[in-house]
Amino acid sequence: MTVSSSSADSIRNARAAALPAKLSRSWLLVNAAMPDRFESAQMSEADSVIFDLEAPVPEDGKDDARDNVVRALSDGMSGWVRVNSITSDHWSADLEAIKGLPGLRGVMLPNTELPEQVTYTSMRVSAGVPVLALIETALGIENATRIAEAPGTFRLALGTNDFRKDTGVADDPIALAYARSRLVVATRVGGLPGAIDGPSTVGAPRERVVQDCEWTMKMGMAGKLVLDTDQIGTVNIALSPSSEDRKWAREMLQQAEGGMTISDGSYLPRLSRAKKIAQLADSYGLWNA
Repeated sequence: MTVSSSSADSIRNARAAALPAKLSRSWLLVNAAMPDRFESAQMSEADSVIFDLEAPVPEDGKDDARDNVVRALSDGMSGWVRVNSITSDHWSADLEAIKGLPGLRGVMLPNTELPEQVTYTSMRVSAGVPVLALIETALGIENATRIAEAPGTFRLALGTNDFRKDTGVADDPIALAYARSRLVVATRVGGLPGAIDGPSTVGAPRERVVQDCEWTMKMGMAGKLVLDTDQIGTVNIALSPSSEDRKWAREMLQQAEGGMTISDGSYLPRLSRAKKIAQLADSYGLWNA
Protein backbone atom coordinates (compact mmCIF):
# COMPACT_ATOMS: atom_id res chain seq x y z
CA MET A 1 0.00 0.00 0.00
CA THR A 2 1.37 3.38 -1.01
CA VAL A 3 0.92 6.37 1.21
CA SER A 4 0.42 9.86 -0.12
CA SER A 5 3.51 12.02 -0.27
CA SER A 6 1.52 15.20 -0.90
CA SER A 7 2.45 16.29 2.63
CA ALA A 8 4.61 14.84 5.34
CA ASP A 9 1.62 14.25 7.60
CA SER A 10 -0.84 12.87 5.02
CA ILE A 11 -1.83 9.22 5.13
CA ARG A 12 -4.17 9.20 2.12
CA ASN A 13 -3.51 6.56 -0.52
CA ALA A 14 -1.19 8.27 -3.02
CA ARG A 15 -2.91 7.10 -6.20
CA ALA A 16 -6.34 8.06 -4.90
CA ALA A 17 -5.14 11.38 -3.50
CA ALA A 18 -3.77 12.37 -6.89
CA LEU A 19 -6.92 11.39 -8.81
CA PRO A 20 -9.26 14.30 -9.66
CA ALA A 21 -12.65 13.84 -8.02
CA LYS A 22 -14.32 14.25 -11.40
CA LEU A 23 -12.85 10.83 -12.29
CA SER A 24 -13.62 9.09 -8.98
CA ARG A 25 -15.31 5.72 -9.45
CA SER A 26 -15.62 4.47 -5.86
CA TRP A 27 -16.97 6.83 -3.18
CA LEU A 28 -16.51 5.20 0.24
CA LEU A 29 -18.86 6.35 2.98
CA VAL A 30 -17.33 6.09 6.47
CA ASN A 31 -19.36 6.42 9.66
CA ALA A 32 -18.11 9.60 11.33
CA ALA A 33 -19.02 8.19 14.73
CA MET A 34 -16.40 5.45 14.31
CA PRO A 35 -12.99 7.19 14.09
CA ASP A 36 -11.23 3.83 14.44
CA ARG A 37 -12.23 3.19 10.81
CA PHE A 38 -10.85 6.46 9.43
CA GLU A 39 -7.25 5.40 8.87
CA SER A 40 -8.09 2.19 7.01
CA ALA A 41 -10.48 4.17 4.82
CA GLN A 42 -7.76 6.73 4.06
CA MET A 43 -5.30 4.03 3.05
CA SER A 44 -7.84 2.07 1.01
CA GLU A 45 -8.07 2.07 -2.77
CA ALA A 46 -11.30 4.07 -2.70
CA ASP A 47 -11.00 6.94 -5.16
CA SER A 48 -12.82 9.27 -2.78
CA VAL A 49 -13.61 9.00 0.93
CA ILE A 50 -16.72 10.58 2.48
CA PHE A 51 -16.93 11.13 6.23
CA ASP A 52 -20.62 10.55 6.93
CA LEU A 53 -22.23 12.79 9.56
CA GLU A 54 -25.76 11.99 8.51
CA ALA A 55 -27.47 8.61 8.11
CA PRO A 56 -25.39 6.31 10.34
CA VAL A 57 -24.96 8.79 13.21
CA PRO A 58 -27.65 8.81 15.92
CA GLU A 59 -29.13 12.13 16.96
CA ASP A 60 -27.32 12.17 20.29
CA GLY A 61 -23.99 11.43 18.62
CA LYS A 62 -23.89 14.24 16.06
CA ASP A 63 -21.63 16.55 18.06
CA ASP A 64 -19.04 13.87 18.81
CA ALA A 65 -19.05 12.68 15.19
CA ARG A 66 -18.53 16.24 13.99
CA ASP A 67 -15.57 16.64 16.33
CA ASN A 68 -14.09 13.39 15.00
CA VAL A 69 -14.21 14.72 11.45
CA VAL A 70 -12.74 18.09 12.38
CA ARG A 71 -9.78 16.37 14.06
CA ALA A 72 -9.26 14.05 11.09
CA LEU A 73 -9.34 16.79 8.45
CA SER A 74 -7.06 18.97 10.58
CA ASP A 75 -4.47 16.27 11.13
CA GLY A 76 -3.41 14.83 7.78
CA MET A 77 -6.55 13.10 6.56
CA SER A 78 -8.50 14.25 3.52
CA GLY A 79 -11.93 13.62 2.13
CA TRP A 80 -15.46 14.76 1.54
CA VAL A 81 -18.04 15.25 4.27
CA ARG A 82 -21.68 14.24 4.08
CA VAL A 83 -23.29 16.89 6.21
CA ASN A 84 -26.80 16.64 7.59
CA SER A 85 -29.80 17.69 5.51
CA ILE A 86 -30.32 21.41 4.99
CA THR A 87 -33.67 21.03 6.75
CA SER A 88 -32.07 19.60 9.91
CA ASP A 89 -30.84 21.40 13.00
CA HIS A 90 -27.29 20.18 12.35
CA TRP A 91 -26.66 21.46 8.81
CA SER A 92 -25.44 24.89 9.82
CA ALA A 93 -23.21 23.55 12.62
CA ASP A 94 -21.70 20.96 10.25
CA LEU A 95 -20.74 23.56 7.66
CA GLU A 96 -19.36 25.98 10.22
CA ALA A 97 -17.19 23.26 11.75
CA ILE A 98 -15.63 22.01 8.51
CA LYS A 99 -15.18 25.40 6.84
CA GLY A 100 -11.54 26.00 5.93
CA LEU A 101 -10.22 22.65 7.17
CA PRO A 102 -7.03 21.71 5.26
CA GLY A 103 -8.21 18.20 4.40
CA LEU A 104 -11.68 19.12 3.14
CA ARG A 105 -12.16 18.16 -0.51
CA GLY A 106 -15.88 18.82 -0.81
CA VAL A 107 -19.33 18.43 0.69
CA MET A 108 -22.04 15.87 0.02
CA LEU A 109 -25.52 17.32 0.56
CA PRO A 110 -28.12 14.65 1.34
CA ASN A 111 -31.79 14.87 0.37
CA THR A 112 -31.11 17.51 -2.27
CA GLU A 113 -34.43 18.56 -3.75
CA LEU A 114 -33.97 22.15 -4.94
CA PRO A 115 -31.12 23.93 -6.77
CA GLU A 116 -30.91 26.72 -4.20
CA GLN A 117 -30.08 24.16 -1.51
CA VAL A 118 -26.81 23.37 -3.29
CA THR A 119 -25.94 27.00 -3.92
CA TYR A 120 -26.70 28.02 -0.34
CA THR A 121 -24.59 25.14 0.99
CA SER A 122 -21.69 26.09 -1.28
CA MET A 123 -21.84 29.70 -0.14
CA ARG A 124 -21.97 28.75 3.54
CA VAL A 125 -19.01 26.36 3.47
CA SER A 126 -16.91 28.83 1.40
CA ALA A 127 -16.63 29.69 -2.26
CA GLY A 128 -14.97 27.13 -4.47
CA VAL A 129 -15.76 24.08 -2.34
CA PRO A 130 -17.58 21.59 -4.59
CA VAL A 131 -20.93 20.13 -3.56
CA LEU A 132 -21.97 16.61 -4.43
CA ALA A 133 -25.77 16.66 -4.63
CA LEU A 134 -27.23 13.42 -3.29
CA ILE A 135 -30.70 12.98 -4.75
CA GLU A 136 -32.91 10.65 -2.70
CA THR A 137 -36.53 11.65 -3.32
CA ALA A 138 -39.08 11.91 -6.11
CA LEU A 139 -38.94 15.72 -5.89
CA GLY A 140 -35.17 15.64 -6.24
CA ILE A 141 -35.42 13.45 -9.33
CA GLU A 142 -37.97 15.78 -10.91
CA ASN A 143 -35.67 18.77 -10.23
CA ALA A 144 -32.46 16.97 -11.25
CA THR A 145 -31.73 19.17 -14.26
CA ARG A 146 -32.16 22.39 -12.29
CA ILE A 147 -29.97 20.99 -9.53
CA ALA A 148 -27.29 20.04 -12.07
CA GLU A 149 -27.29 23.59 -13.41
CA ALA A 150 -27.14 25.23 -9.99
CA PRO A 151 -23.98 27.18 -9.02
CA GLY A 152 -21.88 24.99 -6.75
CA THR A 153 -23.07 21.59 -8.01
CA PHE A 154 -20.10 19.34 -8.78
CA ARG A 155 -21.68 15.93 -9.46
CA LEU A 156 -25.02 14.23 -8.93
CA ALA A 157 -25.41 11.02 -6.91
CA LEU A 158 -28.41 8.75 -6.48
CA GLY A 159 -29.39 7.63 -2.98
CA THR A 160 -31.12 4.45 -4.08
CA ASN A 161 -32.21 3.18 -0.66
CA ASP A 162 -33.94 6.36 0.45
CA PHE A 163 -35.36 6.91 -3.04
CA ARG A 164 -36.96 3.46 -2.86
CA LYS A 165 -38.42 4.31 0.55
CA ASP A 166 -39.80 7.58 -0.77
CA THR A 167 -41.37 6.12 -3.90
CA GLY A 168 -41.98 2.46 -3.09
CA VAL A 169 -40.10 1.16 -6.15
CA ALA A 170 -38.47 -2.25 -5.96
CA ASP A 171 -34.78 -3.02 -5.59
CA ASP A 172 -34.58 -3.89 -9.26
CA PRO A 173 -32.53 -2.37 -12.10
CA ILE A 174 -35.61 -1.87 -14.26
CA ALA A 175 -37.54 -0.18 -11.46
CA LEU A 176 -34.63 2.20 -10.84
CA ALA A 177 -33.92 2.86 -14.53
CA TYR A 178 -35.99 6.04 -14.70
CA ALA A 179 -34.24 7.65 -11.74
CA ARG A 180 -30.81 6.73 -13.06
CA SER A 181 -31.66 8.03 -16.53
CA ARG A 182 -32.88 11.33 -15.13
CA LEU A 183 -29.58 11.87 -13.33
CA VAL A 184 -27.58 10.93 -16.42
CA VAL A 185 -29.51 13.31 -18.67
CA ALA A 186 -29.37 16.09 -16.07
CA THR A 187 -25.62 15.57 -15.73
CA ARG A 188 -25.17 15.98 -19.48
CA VAL A 189 -27.33 19.10 -19.61
CA GLY A 190 -25.48 20.61 -16.66
CA GLY A 191 -22.07 19.79 -18.10
CA LEU A 192 -21.04 17.86 -14.99
CA PRO A 193 -18.73 14.84 -14.56
CA GLY A 194 -20.53 11.47 -14.68
CA ALA A 195 -23.38 10.74 -12.28
CA ILE A 196 -22.76 8.48 -9.28
CA ASP A 197 -24.91 5.42 -8.61
CA GLY A 198 -26.13 4.14 -5.25
CA PRO A 199 -24.32 1.45 -3.25
CA SER A 200 -24.52 -2.32 -3.39
CA THR A 201 -25.77 -4.11 -0.31
CA VAL A 202 -23.19 -4.53 2.46
CA GLY A 203 -21.81 -8.06 2.36
CA ALA A 204 -23.09 -8.72 -1.16
CA PRO A 205 -21.05 -11.37 -3.01
CA ARG A 206 -18.62 -10.18 -5.66
CA GLU A 207 -20.84 -11.51 -8.46
CA ARG A 208 -23.72 -9.32 -7.29
CA VAL A 209 -21.49 -6.24 -7.05
CA VAL A 210 -20.24 -6.88 -10.59
CA GLN A 211 -23.84 -7.14 -11.81
CA ASP A 212 -24.72 -3.89 -10.03
CA CYS A 213 -21.77 -2.16 -11.68
CA GLU A 214 -22.83 -3.49 -15.08
CA TRP A 215 -26.15 -1.70 -14.64
CA THR A 216 -24.34 1.42 -13.47
CA MET A 217 -22.36 1.43 -16.72
CA LYS A 218 -25.35 0.52 -18.90
CA MET A 219 -27.29 3.47 -17.55
CA GLY A 220 -24.43 5.84 -18.36
CA MET A 221 -23.28 6.50 -14.80
CA ALA A 222 -19.58 6.77 -13.97
CA GLY A 223 -19.23 6.24 -10.23
CA LYS A 224 -20.73 4.33 -7.33
CA LEU A 225 -21.21 4.88 -3.63
CA VAL A 226 -19.61 2.17 -1.48
CA LEU A 227 -20.53 1.08 2.05
CA ASP A 228 -18.36 -2.04 2.22
CA THR A 229 -14.58 -1.73 1.92
CA ASP A 230 -14.40 -5.27 0.51
CA GLN A 231 -16.25 -4.00 -2.57
CA ILE A 232 -13.86 -1.18 -3.46
CA GLY A 233 -11.58 -3.18 -5.74
CA THR A 234 -14.50 -4.74 -7.59
CA VAL A 235 -16.13 -1.35 -8.18
CA ASN A 236 -12.88 0.24 -9.38
CA ILE A 237 -12.23 -2.53 -11.89
CA ALA A 238 -15.82 -2.75 -13.11
CA LEU A 239 -16.11 1.01 -13.69
CA SER A 240 -12.77 1.30 -15.50
CA PRO A 241 -12.02 0.71 -19.19
CA SER A 242 -11.94 -3.07 -19.62
CA SER A 243 -8.86 -4.98 -20.75
CA GLU A 244 -10.58 -5.49 -24.12
CA ASP A 245 -11.22 -1.76 -24.47
CA ARG A 246 -7.63 -0.96 -23.53
CA LYS A 247 -6.32 -3.46 -26.07
CA TRP A 248 -8.52 -1.98 -28.80
CA ALA A 249 -7.49 1.58 -27.90
CA ARG A 250 -3.80 0.66 -27.90
CA GLU A 251 -4.09 -0.90 -31.37
CA MET A 252 -6.07 2.08 -32.66
CA LEU A 253 -3.51 4.57 -31.39
CA GLN A 254 -0.61 2.52 -32.77
CA GLN A 255 -2.28 2.48 -36.17
CA ALA A 256 -2.78 6.23 -36.01
CA GLU A 257 0.88 6.77 -35.12
CA GLY A 258 1.81 4.59 -38.06
CA GLY A 259 -0.02 6.84 -40.47
CA MET A 260 -3.25 4.88 -40.90
CA THR A 261 -5.29 6.24 -43.79
CA ILE A 262 -8.73 7.63 -42.99
CA SER A 263 -11.07 5.19 -44.70
CA ASP A 264 -14.51 6.37 -43.56
CA GLY A 265 -16.37 8.88 -41.43
CA SER A 266 -16.15 6.73 -38.33
CA TYR A 267 -12.37 6.96 -38.06
CA LEU A 268 -12.08 10.25 -36.19
CA PRO A 269 -14.81 9.38 -33.64
CA ARG A 270 -13.11 6.01 -33.06
CA LEU A 271 -9.76 7.70 -32.63
CA SER A 272 -11.28 10.16 -30.15
CA ARG A 273 -12.76 7.26 -28.16
CA ALA A 274 -9.40 5.47 -28.15
CA LYS A 275 -7.71 8.58 -26.75
CA LYS A 276 -10.36 8.90 -24.04
CA ILE A 277 -9.93 5.27 -23.04
CA ALA A 278 -6.16 5.73 -22.88
CA GLN A 279 -6.46 8.85 -20.74
CA LEU A 280 -8.89 7.21 -18.31
CA ALA A 281 -6.85 4.03 -18.07
CA ASP A 282 -3.70 6.06 -17.41
CA SER A 283 -5.47 8.08 -14.69
CA TYR A 284 -6.50 4.84 -13.00
CA GLY A 285 -3.02 3.34 -13.32
CA LEU A 286 -4.21 0.68 -15.79
CA TRP A 287 -2.72 1.75 -19.10
CA ASN A 288 0.59 0.01 -18.47
CA ALA A 289 -0.88 -2.79 -16.38
